[in-house]
Amino acid sequence: MRISFLLHNAYTVGGTIRSTFNLAAALAAAQHDVEIISAIRYRETPVMGAPPGVRLTHLVDLCRDSPHYDGDDPRHARPARVFPRADGRHRQYSRLTDERIGRYLSGLETDVIVGTRPGLNVHIARQAHPDAIRVGQEHLTLSGHGLRLRHEIRHRYPLLDALTTVTEADAHAYRGLALPGVRIRAIANSVPAAAPAAGPAEPPDRKVVVAAGRLIPVKRYDLLIRAFAGVVASHPDWRLRIFGRGDTTGDERRALTALIDALGLHDHVSLDDHVDNLEAELAKASIAVSTSDRESFGMTIVEAMRCGLPVVATDCPNGPREIITDGVDGRLVRPGDTAGVTAALCDLIRDDATRRRMGEAARRNSARFAPSHIAAQHLALYEELLNDGPGKRALGPLREAAHRSRTAAIDTAHALRSRARRALKR
Repeated sequence: MRISFLLHNAYTVGGTIRSTFNLAAALAAAQHDVEIISAIRYRETPVMGAPPGVRLTHLVDLCRDSPHYDGDDPRHARPARVFPRADGRHRQYSRLTDERIGRYLSGLETDVIVGTRPGLNVHIARQAHPDAIRVGQEHLTLSGHGLRLRHEIRHRYPLLDALTTVTEADAHAYRGLALPGVRIRAIANSVPAAAPAAGPAEPPDRKVVVAAGRLIPVKRYDLLIRAFAGVVASHPDWRLRIFGRGDTTGDERRALTALIDALGLHDHVSLDDHVDNLEAELAKASIAVSTSDRESFGMTIVEAMRCGLPVVATDCPNGPREIITDGVDGRLVRPGDTAGVTAALCDLIRDDATRRRMGEAARRNSARFAPSHIAAQHLALYEELLNDGPGKRALGPLREAAHRSRTAAIDTAHALRSRARRALKR
């Protein structure tokens, strides 16, 4: 089977990139012809390395050292018309990306073309070769998208043959949109098994709790640090390590550092930079923790479980509750419950036998996220769609014009509301 994935930028680091690379590598290992198309690239080689057996193609070259640099093309300065304005990446798209993506997709003779974010799913819906099966992927959540993007989804996604989400909760939300003719399936992200540890084995009782993810407010590291202050009061020999890259301003890192200092935890809590090999750091810990207010899935939760760590996580919508079985391979705590996080961590710290039992259960139960298992679910969907015949066709110029008119009206209303809010703040 020929399978093509359309990514925003395959040359950097991110959860969508990692999960797409895992899936593509598993499909290639199963003897399928797999290609990853990067709409844009800003560097010559991918930070995460190309998946083995997978072709990597880029369409717009924004790497300044490249002899094929496209940044000076006048079309690059004009805003995109196909990639929806409501997608947060719109500013990185242009008339040049409209043309390059459209030309490539319309001539791409592949069995299945897979988009990996709403804006790219729209490109696939509008521009894919008529014989290709069109599959959109949602790596975030429907509820996390604004009104304008939900409008685009409601009117463009019916041109897709299928949509996959990473949780059943989000699949349920998309089914509520009533997208006619679109098969909606929940298929989790995949995570490879932990590699065998190199060198001397770590001590069996590492007094370290680890958390990982971007340093952004929704991850609630402030809550985690306050919760760990309660842990330190009873177990001063335990440490918390937080791995994550902050935003460009560094505001969240500064705020968290100030909180650590204010609580006198500088000897117990460390803010470490993002690491490419998180698995090696997980191997140095005994417990993992996630205190997010909202998750689309929870890749780091699965990564920790694959390393044999029980995970304490907030039972926020979507991800954690579909990954962790409370009391079996981890603990679920109400979102925002600082005392609950403290209590769950202390319970595992005090009870060595339970901690080890849950860790082993986490390792066993996380096998359902193995790339080969997840790839088999995607293949089953693709084969089902291929058996039904060619992909959907465009809806024609009249529907296209009507859609543009509705989108323009929503954009105008949004702009008026934004101006009104700014006026009230003056």
